Amino acid sequence: MSTEEKVASHYTHGSLETAILKTLTDNGSDIELLRVSDLAGVDEFHLGRHAATVEFARDLTLAGGMRLADIGSGLGGPARHFADSYGCIVSGIDLTEEFVQVANSLTARCGLAELVSFRQGSALSLPFASGGFDRATLIHVGMNIEDKAKLFAEVRRILKPDGRFGLYEIMQMREGSVPYPMPWAMTPETSFVCTPDTYRQMLEEAGFVVELEQDRSALAIRLMHEMRAKAAAGEGKGMATLMGPRASERGANVNTSVEGGLLAPIEMIARAV
Repeated sequence: MSTEEKVASHYTHGSLETAILKTLTDNGSDIELLRVSDLAGVDEFHLGRHAATVEFARDLTLAGGMRLADIGSGLGGPARHFADSYGCIVSGIDLTEEFVQVANSLTARCGLAELVSFRQGSALSLPFASGGFDRATLIHVGMNIEDKAKLFAEVRRILKPDGRFGLYEIMQMREGSVPYPMPWAMTPETSFVCTPDTYRQMLEEAGFVVELEQDRSALAIRLMHEMRAKAAAGEGKGMATLMGPRASERGANVNTSVEGGLLAPIEMIARAV
C-alpha cells in the first residue's frame, strides 16, 4: 500500500454515518433537519474543535461569495462553518472515501449542499483549476503528508494572487519522541510532524508570506480539561465514535504531548505572492 492508501485506511470506519446519526439521536437532535451546531461534537477532528474553528475563520477574514478549498476536509465540520457563518462557497477534498460520503450526507441534512461539496482526492494533486480560489485551509492534515513542499506548491497553484492559505497544524516544538498511537497515526510510518520553522521555510519557498502565527495550545488544553470532565460524567462520546479503536489511548497521548510542550496546535495564515 502507498502512504496515501495507508492514511485512508487508518481513517476508514466502515459504518461511520450510522454511528454518528445514532450519537446525534441519543443526544436529542432531529437528524432529518440538522443544524451545524448539532454536529459540533462529532464532525471536527482537531484540537480545540469548534472553538478553534471559529477563531481560525475570523483570522482568515472570510466574506460571502469567497471560494474556499478545504484540503483534508474530513467530515466537513469547518467547511460547513465557513459556509453557514460567512456564506463562503466551499470545495472540500479528502483521501478517505467514507469521510467524503458522510460529509456530503451531513451537509445535505444541514441544508448547505448548494454552498458546500466534497470529493475524494489527493492533496498532492488537487483536482482544481489554477487560480480559482480566494482561500484555502489545511486543518490537522500535514501530519499525514511527508512531501509538504509539493503540498504547498499545489495550494499556491489553486489560489489567486493575494489569496490566503490558513493552516492549523500539530507541530513539534522541542526535541523528543512522539508517543504512538496518535489520533492521526497508529505508528510513525504515516506520521510526518514538523517544526514551525520547517513550515515557514516551505511556505516561503512555495510562494507564500506568513502574515500571522499563533500557538493555540491554551485553547486546546482548556477544551481537553472540559472533555475529560464530560467523559467522567458519561458525556461527550462523539470523538470516540470518530477515532474508533484505542481512542482513549490515542487521545491521552496527544493531550499529554501538548500539555508537556512537545507538540502544539499552531495556526498560520500565509498570503500568496
